[in-house]
Amino acid sequence: MNAIVLPGALTVALALAAMTAAGAQAQPDVEELLVRVGERVAEFYRRAKNVLYIETSTVQRVDFSNWPEGFVRTVESELHFEADNGQIPGEVAIVRKVRTVNGRAPREKDNKDRSGCTDPNPLSPEPLAFLLSAHRSEYQFRTAGITKDRNRTALMIDFASVDRRSNPELIEDPSGHDDCFDWSGHIASRGRIWVDATSYDVVRVERGLRGPVDVKVPAVIQRRHHLDSWVVLVRDDLTIRYKAVAFSDPDEVLLLPESIDAFTVVRSGLESTRRNQTFSDYKRFVTGGRILQ
Repeated sequence: MNAIVLPGALTVALALAAMTAAGAQAQPDVEELLVRVGERVAEFYRRAKNVLYIETSTVQRVDFSNWPEGFVRTVESELHFEADNGQIPGEVAIVRKVRTVNGRAPREKDNKDRSGCTDPNPLSPEPLAFLLSAHRSEYQFRTAGITKDRNRTALMIDFASVDRRSNPELIEDPSGHDDCFDWSGHIASRGRIWVDATSYDVVRVERGLRGPVDVKVPAVIQRRHHLDSWVVLVRDDLTIRYKAVAFSDPDEVLLLPESIDAFTVVRSGLESTRRNQTFSDYKRFVTGGRILQ
């Protein structure tokens, strides 16, 4: 069968091919590219410590067919970065202060009630830390070409955990929410990074599992919550987007989080969820105690 290409489509195809070829010539090798990206992440961490912003997190439970189930829980928090207390220099943590839960002021029972199980953690790692030089040896990286992302030229990098053996274990929620669980231990992942071809800023990250993961359930949790000896983590997908935010007096542009979408599917008695986090109302601390929009 003969293929038919319309003139307009042919023009677009040729333009994209030319852009790809030019980008492939200009694109550095993966090691050089990762050094530049890591430097930009470290610079982002240094500059973002003076920024406050608002996170709106919505969580929806889904059933076995991945259809919405029950009510959506919405939590609004104020966020800022602060130096991590770990062993890796330059890392930062995200610190949250909850402002509202489903449109009301937070209550004491939100700290323990099962309904608060899916609320974001008060302290969590910043997700780009794996691109710092101290962590890069934990992953394999390879260039994946050039593309367009929101009208900007972006370089793509694929990554995957060097250690492909997952060995997580189910734990009860450290915050103490009833019937709430998490897992600890290594989980192998893979994904893709989109990097601005001019600035080398990360503009998008997607990561997920290499395949279904068996999570061991300790005997004490099996007895207490009537669970099987294993639960299966079927999916744990994450998409993060960053955007440029301009400040003035003094003029400065920072690449800050814009949104995070997560989809976690668990079998064998635990709930699956979809989570969306959006970020807004960015403000910057400057000297003299001023806060600038």
